[in-house]
Amino acid sequence: MIIKKIILLAAFIFILIPKAYSDLPHYIDFRYVLNESVAGKKAQTTLKKKLNDGIASLNKKEKLIRDEEKKIIDQKKIISPEEYKKKITELRSKVSKLQKERNSLMDNIAKQRAKAKNELLKNLNPILKDYMKNKKVRMIIDKKNLILSDESLDITKEITDLLNQKLKSVKLN
Repeated sequence: MIIKKIILLAAFIFILIPKAYSDLPHYIDFRYVLNESVAGKKAQTTLKKKLNDGIASLNKKEKLIRDEEKKIIDQKKIISPEEYKKKITELRSKVSKLQKERNSLMDNIAKQRAKAKNELLKNLNPILKDYMKNKKVRMIIDKKNLILSDESLDITKEITDLLNQKLKSVKLN
């Protein structure tokens, strides 16, 4: 009787363990996929160039404003107080405009970055669904939410390769 219970328990365990193992969630490093995919790298390069070019242009304008400020300060004793006040007001207006341009540049880059990320994720979703269907995976979670896991459950490289085959670039404008 005890032997029958042990055999039944062993059979039960051997039936359930493989099933439970196949149901383990797989994980993916979304940050890696977004940053290292072909389309993600192109988008980052383009956005970085736009940001650097914009900052360089703003720095040139800022230098011109500083030079103008020095010139106005040097003329303070030569020109009338009204003329001095008028030039200072104009200078403040230019500084305000420059700050608005800087904020606009940063907002524009942030919006384009978010748009690129959303487009990558939109293209990634069907890839993940197909992968799950073909490999009979029931759950995929983001690696950043893991503490410890078996590396054989990491599908980041496979998904990145599939995304690279499907999407070569992301439209930013």
